[in-house]
Amino acid sequence: MDFNMKKLASDAGVFFTRAVQFTEEKFGQAEKTELDAHFENLLARADCTKNWTEKILRQTEVLLQPNPSARVEEFLYEKLDRKVPSRVTNGELLAQYMIEAANDFGPNSPYGKTLIKVGETQRRLGGAERDFIHSASINFLSPLRNFLEGDWRTISKERRILQNRRLDLDACKARLKKAKAAEAKAACEGDLWSDEVEKAEHELRMAQTEFDRQAEVTRLLLEGISSTHVNHLRCLHEFAEAQATYYAQCYQYMLDLQKQLGSSRGEMLPGTFVGNAESTSPPPVTASPTTIAAGAATGPAVPIIPVVPTVIGAPNSAPAVEALNPSDVKPPASGTRKARVLYDYEASDSTELSLLSDEMITVYSLPGMDPDWLIGERGNQKGKVPVTYLELLS
Repeated sequence: MDFNMKKLASDAGVFFTRAVQFTEEKFGQAEKTELDAHFENLLARADCTKNWTEKILRQTEVLLQPNPSARVEEFLYEKLDRKVPSRVTNGELLAQYMIEAANDFGPNSPYGKTLIKVGETQRRLGGAERDFIHSASINFLSPLRNFLEGDWRTISKERRILQNRRLDLDACKARLKKAKAAEAKAACEGDLWSDEVEKAEHELRMAQTEFDRQAEVTRLLLEGISSTHVNHLRCLHEFAEAQATYYAQCYQYMLDLQKQLGSSRGEMLPGTFVGNAESTSPPPVTASPTTIAAGAATGPAVPIIPVVPTVIGAPNSAPAVEALNPSDVKPPASGTRKARVLYDYEASDSTELSLLSDEMITVYSLPGMDPDWLIGERGNQKGKVPVTYLELLS
């Protein structure tokens, strides 16, 4: 007990001495041992790494989980060292609602069929999002969090020890300086002050040794920040690859959905489209009898692409307009646009242009032309192309 009291009193004395030294340094009344420029650069680099790592970590968490309540819940589970329960993604929840709605509306109705198709795609998108979040959490967030909670805490601890060693060193320097000044004034009591000077010099040497040793330990830890950057760089590459894979999956799922909706568009809207039953492309809109009759009476000023060769239901049906000859079509004065082909398309007759996925073509529309079709040009080839198979670029 006596030993503990002495140690407590000694620790209190050291703390008081450091507090006095720190206060005097702040007021400019005491000298301060400055670290070399390289050491200061290492400290600044470490602080910069810590600050930006925290910001990147927090914002990545927001990206992966925008719901703040969910982030707080995950944080508490992590601190309690318990497994975070599985959470349904927004896409999966939307898919569930769509499929349930389709069952209520009738899964065989046009609306119900489409709800099921879109719902299944949303479920796949939700699964891809879940995989991306899991991969990013393990390969990116965990290393950043481990640095802040492991390496950085060790660095901070050693820096605090170094700060205390520096305060002890500067306090010893101040005591030695006072002892020498007192010795010069009291030359007659040289023996007494000589002992004080020797004691102060011994304490200074001990403090200098402790400071140098702690400075070397801290320096080694700070230089390890370079290794941290290399590790974070590797994790960043893995994060980017996971994100690229996620977006590629989403893009492919939406392309598949677009194909499904495009191929079944005639079934979904039977009153809107009239076309060749053998063709898998989206058929154009049927021209009304009034429009065809007006066009036959006045004569078209520009080539018009007919949708059906005859007026359905009219007596003694006869061709309303002649079929389009692609070689007679000229680009309009309004100009043309570039388009990228989304997937392959095989022309059903000589007026259409076959397409290959990912190729670039020039497209334009003509007055009176069905809005679901455009004129496409590829070199010397020309013909009608379905809009649903294109991505207009400019």
